[in-house]
Amino acid sequence: MRLTILGGGGFRVPLVYQALLGDRGDGRITSVVLYDTDKSRLASIGSVLRQQAAPYSDAPAVTETTDLDEALRGADFIFSAIRVGGLEGRTIDERVALDLGVLGQETVGAGGIAYALRTLPVATAIAQRIAALAPEAWVINFTNPAGMVTEAMIPYLGDRVIGICDSPSGLGRRAALSLGLDPSAVFYDYAGLNHLGWLRGLESGGVDHLPALLADPAALGDFEEGRLFGVEWLRSLGSIPNEYLHYYYFARETLAAVQAVEQTRGTFLLEQQSRFYAETARQPSNALELWQKTRAERESTYMVESREIADAGERDERDMSAGGYEQVALSLMRAIAHNERASLILNVRNRGTLHHLDADAVVEIPCTVDANGARPVAVSQFTDHQAGLVCAVKAVERSTIEAAASGSRAAAIRALAWHPLIDSVTAAHQLLDGYVDQLPSLAAFRA
Repeated sequence: MRLTILGGGGFRVPLVYQALLGDRGDGRITSVVLYDTDKSRLASIGSVLRQQAAPYSDAPAVTETTDLDEALRGADFIFSAIRVGGLEGRTIDERVALDLGVLGQETVGAGGIAYALRTLPVATAIAQRIAALAPEAWVINFTNPAGMVTEAMIPYLGDRVIGICDSPSGLGRRAALSLGLDPSAVFYDYAGLNHLGWLRGLESGGVDHLPALLADPAALGDFEEGRLFGVEWLRSLGSIPNEYLHYYYFARETLAAVQAVEQTRGTFLLEQQSRFYAETARQPSNALELWQKTRAERESTYMVESREIADAGERDERDMSAGGYEQVALSLMRAIAHNERASLILNVRNRGTLHHLDADAVVEIPCTVDANGARPVAVSQFTDHQAGLVCAVKAVERSTIEAAASGSRAAAIRALAWHPLIDSVTAAHQLLDGYVDQLPSLAAFRA
Protein backbone atom coordinates (compact mmCIF):
# COMPACT_ATOMS: atom_id res chain seq x y z
CA MET A 1 0.00 0.00 0.00
CA ARG A 2 1.13 3.53 -0.73
CA LEU A 3 1.17 6.45 1.68
CA THR A 4 1.64 10.03 0.49
CA ILE A 5 2.68 12.66 3.03
CA LEU A 6 1.87 16.23 2.03
CA GLY A 7 4.31 18.49 3.82
CA GLY A 8 6.81 15.64 3.61
CA GLY A 9 9.72 17.95 4.40
CA GLY A 10 8.23 18.75 7.79
CA PHE A 11 10.19 18.13 10.96
CA ARG A 12 7.72 15.65 12.49
CA VAL A 13 7.48 13.33 9.45
CA PRO A 14 10.09 10.88 10.85
CA LEU A 15 7.70 10.12 13.72
CA VAL A 16 5.20 8.78 11.21
CA TYR A 17 7.84 6.75 9.37
CA GLN A 18 9.13 5.28 12.65
CA ALA A 19 5.61 4.10 13.45
CA LEU A 20 5.39 2.44 10.02
CA LEU A 21 8.65 0.57 10.66
CA GLY A 22 7.01 -1.11 13.64
CA ASP A 23 4.06 -2.31 11.58
CA ARG A 24 4.85 -5.90 10.59
CA GLY A 25 1.37 -7.04 9.50
CA ASP A 26 0.10 -8.01 6.07
CA GLY A 27 -1.19 -5.15 3.94
CA ARG A 28 1.20 -2.70 5.54
CA ILE A 29 2.54 0.44 3.89
CA THR A 30 5.33 -0.53 1.47
CA SER A 31 5.84 2.83 -0.26
CA VAL A 32 6.03 6.36 1.17
CA VAL A 33 5.98 9.43 -1.07
CA LEU A 34 7.07 12.72 0.46
CA TYR A 35 5.66 15.86 -1.17
CA ASP A 36 6.82 19.36 -0.35
CA THR A 37 7.48 22.61 -2.19
CA ASP A 38 10.93 22.91 -0.60
CA LYS A 39 13.54 20.59 -2.15
CA SER A 40 16.16 21.14 0.54
CA ARG A 41 13.75 20.26 3.35
CA LEU A 42 12.66 17.16 1.42
CA ALA A 43 16.29 16.09 1.05
CA SER A 44 16.94 16.51 4.78
CA ILE A 45 13.91 14.53 5.88
CA GLY A 46 14.56 11.91 3.20
CA SER A 47 18.02 11.41 4.72
CA VAL A 48 16.52 10.97 8.20
CA LEU A 49 14.01 8.39 6.95
CA ARG A 50 16.61 6.35 5.08
CA GLN A 51 18.77 6.22 8.18
CA GLN A 52 15.75 5.13 10.22
CA ALA A 53 15.17 2.39 7.66
CA ALA A 54 18.75 1.11 7.64
CA PRO A 55 18.26 -1.67 10.26
CA TYR A 56 15.17 -3.01 8.45
CA SER A 57 15.29 -5.20 5.35
CA ASP A 58 11.65 -4.56 4.48
CA ALA A 59 11.28 -0.86 5.34
CA PRO A 60 8.84 1.13 3.17
CA ALA A 61 10.59 2.63 0.14
CA VAL A 62 10.89 6.42 0.28
CA THR A 63 10.67 8.81 -2.68
CA GLU A 64 10.47 12.59 -2.74
CA THR A 65 8.71 14.91 -5.17
CA THR A 66 7.73 18.56 -5.58
CA ASP A 67 4.96 17.61 -8.05
CA LEU A 68 1.61 17.43 -6.24
CA ASP A 69 -0.18 15.42 -8.93
CA GLU A 70 2.63 12.87 -9.02
CA ALA A 71 2.41 12.55 -5.24
CA LEU A 72 -1.34 11.97 -5.27
CA ARG A 73 -1.72 9.44 -8.08
CA GLY A 74 -1.96 5.90 -6.80
CA ALA A 75 -2.11 6.83 -3.12
CA ASP A 76 -4.11 4.60 -0.78
CA PHE A 77 -3.68 6.96 2.17
CA ILE A 78 -2.75 10.63 2.19
CA PHE A 79 -1.47 12.42 5.26
CA SER A 80 -1.93 16.17 5.01
CA ALA A 81 0.63 17.91 7.22
CA ILE A 82 1.26 21.18 5.41
CA ARG A 83 2.34 24.46 7.00
CA VAL A 84 1.42 27.31 4.69
CA GLY A 85 3.81 30.19 5.27
CA GLY A 86 6.20 28.01 7.23
CA LEU A 87 7.40 28.85 10.70
CA GLU A 88 8.09 32.36 9.47
CA GLY A 89 4.33 32.76 9.14
CA ARG A 90 3.81 31.39 12.63
CA THR A 91 6.15 33.98 14.12
CA ILE A 92 4.08 36.72 12.44
CA ASP A 93 0.84 35.16 13.73
CA GLU A 94 2.23 35.32 17.25
CA ARG A 95 3.98 38.68 17.18
CA VAL A 96 1.17 40.74 15.59
CA ALA A 97 -1.22 39.53 18.28
CA LEU A 98 1.20 40.02 21.18
CA ASP A 99 2.02 43.56 20.05
CA LEU A 100 -1.71 44.35 20.31
CA GLY A 101 -2.01 42.78 23.76
CA VAL A 102 -3.71 39.61 22.51
CA LEU A 103 -2.59 35.99 22.92
CA GLY A 104 -0.84 34.85 19.75
CA GLN A 105 -0.76 31.06 20.14
CA GLU A 106 -0.42 29.00 16.94
CA THR A 107 -3.91 27.47 16.83
CA VAL A 108 -5.83 29.34 19.53
CA GLY A 109 -7.33 32.81 19.11
CA ALA A 110 -5.91 35.40 16.74
CA GLY A 111 -2.90 33.30 15.73
CA GLY A 112 -5.09 30.34 14.85
CA ILE A 113 -7.41 32.49 12.75
CA ALA A 114 -4.52 34.06 10.81
CA TYR A 115 -3.01 30.60 10.29
CA ALA A 116 -6.33 29.29 8.99
CA LEU A 117 -6.96 32.24 6.65
CA ARG A 118 -3.80 31.48 4.68
CA THR A 119 -4.03 27.67 5.03
CA LEU A 120 -7.65 26.96 4.08
CA PRO A 121 -7.41 28.05 0.42
CA VAL A 122 -4.39 25.78 -0.07
CA ALA A 123 -6.02 22.88 1.79
CA THR A 124 -9.22 23.10 -0.24
CA ALA A 125 -7.27 23.29 -3.51
CA ILE A 126 -5.41 20.13 -2.48
CA ALA A 127 -8.72 18.48 -1.58
CA GLN A 128 -10.00 19.18 -5.08
CA ARG A 129 -6.90 17.59 -6.65
CA ILE A 130 -7.30 14.54 -4.41
CA ALA A 131 -10.93 14.21 -5.47
CA ALA A 132 -9.82 14.31 -9.11
CA LEU A 133 -6.72 12.10 -8.95
CA ALA A 134 -7.15 9.81 -5.94
CA PRO A 135 -10.88 9.67 -5.15
CA GLU A 136 -10.58 6.31 -3.33
CA ALA A 137 -7.78 7.47 -1.04
CA TRP A 138 -8.38 8.10 2.64
CA VAL A 139 -7.11 11.51 3.76
CA ILE A 140 -5.84 11.86 7.32
CA ASN A 141 -5.53 15.53 8.16
CA PHE A 142 -2.78 16.65 10.55
CA THR A 143 -2.78 20.22 9.23
CA ASN A 144 -3.66 22.79 11.89
CA PRO A 145 -6.06 24.17 12.85
CA ALA A 146 -7.07 20.53 12.38
CA GLY A 147 -10.82 20.74 12.98
CA MET A 148 -11.27 23.82 10.81
CA VAL A 149 -9.17 22.44 7.96
CA THR A 150 -11.00 19.10 8.07
CA GLU A 151 -14.39 20.85 7.93
CA ALA A 152 -13.26 22.92 4.94
CA MET A 153 -12.08 19.79 3.06
CA ILE A 154 -15.25 17.74 3.64
CA PRO A 155 -17.31 19.34 0.81
CA TYR A 156 -14.76 17.90 -1.64
CA LEU A 157 -13.84 14.62 0.06
CA GLY A 158 -16.83 13.75 2.23
CA ASP A 159 -16.17 11.31 5.06
CA ARG A 160 -12.95 10.13 3.41
CA VAL A 161 -11.14 12.98 5.17
CA ILE A 162 -10.64 12.52 8.92
CA GLY A 163 -8.85 14.95 11.23
CA ILE A 164 -6.53 13.76 13.97
CA CYS A 165 -4.79 15.21 17.01
CA ASP A 166 -2.86 13.45 19.75
CA SER A 167 -3.92 15.73 22.62
CA PRO A 168 -7.22 13.94 23.54
CA SER A 169 -5.79 10.42 23.42
CA GLY A 170 -2.70 11.54 25.33
CA LEU A 171 -4.89 13.13 28.01
CA GLY A 172 -7.03 9.99 28.32
CA ARG A 173 -4.03 7.72 28.51
CA ARG A 174 -2.31 9.82 31.17
CA ALA A 175 -5.48 9.98 33.26
CA ALA A 176 -6.00 6.22 33.04
CA LEU A 177 -2.40 5.42 33.98
CA SER A 178 -2.59 7.72 37.00
CA LEU A 179 -5.24 5.34 38.41
CA GLY A 180 -3.42 2.18 37.37
CA LEU A 181 -5.96 1.41 34.64
CA ASP A 182 -5.13 -0.24 31.34
CA PRO A 183 -5.53 2.63 28.82
CA SER A 184 -6.54 0.22 26.05
CA ALA A 185 -9.46 -1.06 28.15
CA VAL A 186 -10.93 2.39 28.98
CA PHE A 187 -13.64 4.29 27.11
CA TYR A 188 -12.89 8.00 27.17
CA ASP A 189 -16.00 10.18 27.35
CA TYR A 190 -14.36 13.13 25.62
CA ALA A 191 -15.93 15.81 23.45
CA GLY A 192 -15.33 19.25 22.03
CA LEU A 193 -13.56 20.85 19.11
CA ASN A 194 -9.92 20.44 18.18
CA HIS A 195 -7.83 22.00 21.00
CA LEU A 196 -11.04 22.75 22.90
CA GLY A 197 -12.42 19.68 24.65
CA TRP A 198 -12.95 17.97 28.00
CA LEU A 199 -12.55 14.47 29.39
CA ARG A 200 -15.85 13.84 31.19
CA GLY A 201 -15.56 10.12 31.98
CA LEU A 202 -13.10 7.20 32.31
CA GLU A 203 -15.24 4.11 31.88
CA SER A 204 -13.80 0.65 32.55
CA GLY A 205 -15.50 -2.51 33.79
CA GLY A 206 -18.86 -0.75 33.84
CA VAL A 207 -17.54 1.93 36.23
CA ASP A 208 -16.76 5.61 35.62
CA HIS A 209 -13.42 6.16 37.35
CA LEU A 210 -13.25 9.92 36.79
CA PRO A 211 -14.92 10.80 40.13
CA ALA A 212 -12.28 8.71 41.91
CA LEU A 213 -9.53 10.50 40.01
CA LEU A 214 -10.94 13.93 40.86
CA ALA A 215 -11.13 12.92 44.54
CA ASP A 216 -7.48 11.81 44.64
CA PRO A 217 -5.02 14.77 44.80
CA ALA A 218 -2.00 12.49 44.45
CA ALA A 219 -3.35 10.82 41.31
CA LEU A 220 -4.37 14.19 39.80
CA GLY A 221 -0.93 15.60 40.45
CA ASP A 222 0.67 12.60 38.77
CA PHE A 223 0.13 13.79 35.18
CA GLU A 224 0.49 16.97 33.16
CA GLU A 225 -3.11 18.24 32.99
CA GLY A 226 -3.58 17.77 36.72
CA ARG A 227 -0.51 19.89 37.39
CA LEU A 228 -1.45 22.49 34.76
CA PHE A 229 -4.97 23.19 35.99
CA GLY A 230 -4.73 22.34 39.69
CA VAL A 231 -6.86 20.06 41.83
CA GLU A 232 -9.33 22.73 42.98
CA TRP A 233 -10.21 23.92 39.48
CA LEU A 234 -10.56 20.41 38.06
CA ARG A 235 -12.90 19.43 40.88
CA SER A 236 -14.93 22.57 40.25
CA LEU A 237 -15.25 21.70 36.56
CA GLY A 238 -16.00 18.05 37.23
CA SER A 239 -13.92 17.20 34.17
CA ILE A 240 -10.36 17.38 32.87
CA PRO A 241 -9.78 19.91 30.08
CA ASN A 242 -7.56 19.48 27.08
CA GLU A 243 -4.23 21.19 27.80
CA TYR A 244 -5.04 23.95 25.28
CA LEU A 245 -7.86 25.17 27.50
CA HIS A 246 -5.15 26.58 29.75
CA TYR A 247 -5.08 29.49 27.29
CA TYR A 248 -8.75 30.18 28.10
CA TYR A 249 -8.87 29.47 31.84
CA PHE A 250 -5.62 31.33 32.55
CA ALA A 251 -5.67 33.82 29.69
CA ARG A 252 -4.26 36.83 31.55
CA GLU A 253 -1.46 34.89 33.16
CA THR A 254 -0.53 33.18 29.90
CA LEU A 255 -0.50 36.42 27.95
CA ALA A 256 1.74 38.06 30.55
CA ALA A 257 4.09 35.08 30.58
CA VAL A 258 4.40 34.96 26.78
CA GLN A 259 4.96 38.71 26.57
CA ALA A 260 7.72 38.46 29.16
CA VAL A 261 9.91 35.98 27.25
CA GLU A 262 12.54 37.08 24.78
CA GLN A 263 11.20 34.98 21.91
CA THR A 264 7.88 33.38 21.05
CA ARG A 265 7.44 29.65 20.59
CA GLY A 266 7.37 30.15 16.83
CA THR A 267 10.64 32.07 16.86
CA PHE A 268 12.26 29.36 18.99
CA LEU A 269 11.13 26.62 16.60
CA LEU A 270 12.11 28.64 13.53
CA GLU A 271 15.65 29.11 14.81
CA GLN A 272 15.90 25.55 16.06
CA GLN A 273 14.64 23.92 12.87
CA SER A 274 16.61 26.27 10.61
CA ARG A 275 19.74 25.02 12.39
CA PHE A 276 18.62 21.44 11.95
CA TYR A 277 18.01 21.75 8.20
CA ALA A 278 21.27 23.66 7.68
CA GLU A 279 23.31 21.14 9.70
CA THR A 280 21.65 18.21 7.95
CA ALA A 281 22.49 19.69 4.55
CA ARG A 282 26.14 19.93 5.64
CA GLN A 283 26.20 16.55 7.39
CA PRO A 284 23.60 14.31 5.69
CA SER A 285 25.22 11.21 7.16
CA ASN A 286 24.29 12.49 10.65
CA ALA A 287 20.71 13.41 9.76
CA LEU A 288 19.00 10.97 12.13
CA GLU A 289 21.18 11.90 15.11
CA LEU A 290 20.62 15.61 14.46
CA TRP A 291 16.86 15.07 14.21
CA GLN A 292 16.70 13.08 17.45
CA LYS A 293 18.62 15.75 19.35
CA THR A 294 16.44 18.56 17.98
CA ARG A 295 13.22 16.67 18.71
CA ALA A 296 14.20 16.02 22.34
CA GLU A 297 14.72 19.74 22.89
CA ARG A 298 11.46 20.58 21.14
CA GLU A 299 9.36 18.17 23.22
CA SER A 300 10.86 19.17 26.56
CA THR A 301 10.00 22.86 25.99
CA TYR A 302 6.39 22.30 24.84
CA MET A 303 3.89 24.73 26.50
CA VAL A 304 6.68 25.89 28.80
CA GLU A 305 4.95 29.18 29.74
CA SER A 306 1.77 27.40 30.86
CA ARG A 307 3.77 24.98 33.00
CA GLU A 308 5.68 27.85 34.59
CA ILE A 309 2.42 29.64 35.48
CA ALA A 310 1.11 26.48 37.13
CA ASP A 311 4.49 25.66 38.70
CA ALA A 312 4.12 22.28 37.01
CA GLY A 313 7.83 21.69 36.57
CA GLU A 314 9.50 20.05 33.61
CA ARG A 315 7.63 17.61 31.39
CA ASP A 316 7.58 14.08 32.75
CA GLU A 317 8.80 11.31 30.46
CA ARG A 318 5.40 9.65 30.85
CA ASP A 319 3.74 12.84 29.57
CA MET A 320 5.91 12.84 26.46
CA SER A 321 5.48 9.13 25.74
CA ALA A 322 1.72 8.92 26.13
CA GLY A 323 1.15 8.20 22.44
CA GLY A 324 1.81 10.75 19.71
CA TYR A 325 -0.25 11.63 16.67
CA GLU A 326 1.74 9.17 14.56
CA GLN A 327 0.31 6.31 16.63
CA VAL A 328 -3.21 7.68 16.26
CA ALA A 329 -2.67 7.88 12.49
CA LEU A 330 -1.28 4.34 12.27
CA SER A 331 -4.17 2.93 14.32
CA LEU A 332 -6.65 4.76 12.09
CA MET A 333 -4.94 3.50 8.93
CA ARG A 334 -4.83 -0.10 10.09
CA ALA A 335 -8.47 -0.08 11.16
CA ILE A 336 -9.55 1.12 7.71
CA ALA A 337 -7.14 -1.01 5.65
CA HIS A 338 -7.77 -4.27 7.55
CA ASN A 339 -11.33 -3.69 8.74
CA GLU A 340 -10.03 -3.98 12.30
CA ARG A 341 -12.49 -2.32 14.65
CA ALA A 342 -10.82 0.44 16.68
CA SER A 343 -11.94 3.18 19.05
CA LEU A 344 -10.19 6.52 18.50
CA ILE A 345 -10.86 10.18 19.28
CA LEU A 346 -11.06 11.91 15.89
CA ASN A 347 -12.27 15.04 14.12
CA VAL A 348 -15.38 14.05 12.16
CA ARG A 349 -18.86 15.32 11.35
CA ASN A 350 -21.09 15.54 14.41
CA ARG A 351 -24.10 13.74 12.87
CA GLY A 352 -26.35 14.66 15.81
CA THR A 353 -24.07 13.24 18.49
CA LEU A 354 -23.70 16.54 20.36
CA HIS A 355 -27.08 18.27 20.53
CA HIS A 356 -25.77 21.82 20.68
CA LEU A 357 -24.15 21.59 17.23
CA ASP A 358 -25.53 20.83 13.78
CA ALA A 359 -24.94 17.54 11.98
CA ASP A 360 -22.19 18.85 9.69
CA ALA A 361 -20.10 20.58 12.36
CA VAL A 362 -16.72 18.87 12.71
CA VAL A 363 -16.19 17.89 16.34
CA GLU A 364 -13.48 16.01 18.24
CA ILE A 365 -15.13 12.93 19.65
CA PRO A 366 -14.69 9.17 20.21
CA CYS A 367 -15.35 7.15 17.06
CA THR A 368 -15.61 3.54 16.00
CA VAL A 369 -13.39 2.91 12.98
CA ASP A 370 -13.41 0.07 10.45
CA ALA A 371 -13.20 -0.34 6.67
CA ASN A 372 -16.14 2.03 6.26
CA GLY A 373 -14.35 4.88 8.02
CA ALA A 374 -15.05 6.65 11.31
CA ARG A 375 -18.44 6.97 13.02
CA PRO A 376 -18.99 9.00 16.20
CA VAL A 377 -20.31 7.14 19.23
CA ALA A 378 -22.63 8.34 21.98
CA VAL A 379 -21.09 10.48 24.71
CA SER A 380 -22.50 12.66 27.48
CA GLN A 381 -23.81 16.05 26.41
CA PHE A 382 -22.07 19.35 27.09
CA THR A 383 -22.63 21.30 30.27
CA ASP A 384 -23.87 24.87 29.78
CA HIS A 385 -20.31 26.15 30.19
CA GLN A 386 -18.86 23.68 27.67
CA ALA A 387 -21.65 24.30 25.17
CA GLY A 388 -21.28 28.06 25.40
CA LEU A 389 -17.56 28.00 24.73
CA VAL A 390 -17.75 25.36 21.99
CA CYS A 391 -20.60 27.10 20.16
CA ALA A 392 -18.78 30.44 20.31
CA VAL A 393 -15.59 28.97 18.87
CA LYS A 394 -17.50 26.97 16.22
CA ALA A 395 -19.02 30.26 15.04
CA VAL A 396 -15.48 31.63 14.80
CA GLU A 397 -14.41 28.59 12.76
CA ARG A 398 -17.34 28.88 10.39
CA SER A 399 -16.76 32.60 9.81
CA THR A 400 -13.05 31.92 9.20
CA ILE A 401 -13.90 29.24 6.62
CA GLU A 402 -16.29 31.69 4.94
CA ALA A 403 -13.64 34.41 4.88
CA ALA A 404 -10.98 32.12 3.44
CA ALA A 405 -13.32 30.89 0.71
CA SER A 406 -14.70 34.30 -0.28
CA GLY A 407 -11.99 36.80 0.61
CA SER A 408 -14.58 38.66 2.69
CA ARG A 409 -13.00 41.15 5.08
CA ALA A 410 -16.28 41.37 7.00
CA ALA A 411 -16.24 37.61 7.64
CA ALA A 412 -12.61 37.75 8.78
CA ILE A 413 -13.39 40.63 11.17
CA ARG A 414 -16.35 38.69 12.56
CA ALA A 415 -14.16 35.67 13.21
CA LEU A 416 -11.61 37.73 15.11
CA ALA A 417 -14.14 39.83 17.02
CA TRP A 418 -16.21 36.79 18.07
CA HIS A 419 -13.31 34.84 19.52
CA PRO A 420 -13.49 34.67 23.35
CA LEU A 421 -9.79 35.63 23.64
CA ILE A 422 -10.22 38.82 21.58
CA ASP A 423 -12.40 41.28 23.44
CA SER A 424 -12.79 44.15 20.97
CA VAL A 425 -14.07 44.82 17.46
CA THR A 426 -11.46 47.57 17.23
CA ALA A 427 -8.76 45.02 18.11
CA ALA A 428 -10.16 42.70 15.44
CA HIS A 429 -9.64 45.38 12.78
CA GLN A 430 -6.15 46.13 14.08
CA LEU A 431 -5.23 42.45 14.11
CA LEU A 432 -6.40 41.84 10.55
CA ASP A 433 -4.60 44.95 9.30
CA GLY A 434 -1.44 43.83 11.07
CA TYR A 435 -1.59 40.40 9.44
CA VAL A 436 -2.40 41.84 6.01
CA ASP A 437 0.62 44.16 6.22
CA GLN A 438 3.01 41.27 6.92
CA LEU A 439 1.44 38.31 5.12
CA PRO A 440 1.13 38.80 1.34
CA SER A 441 -1.23 35.82 1.10
CA LEU A 442 -3.85 37.82 3.04
CA ALA A 443 -3.81 40.83 0.70
CA ALA A 444 -7.45 40.21 -0.25
CA PHE A 445 -8.50 41.30 3.26
CA ARG A 446 -6.95 44.76 2.98
CA ALA A 447 -9.32 47.56 3.97
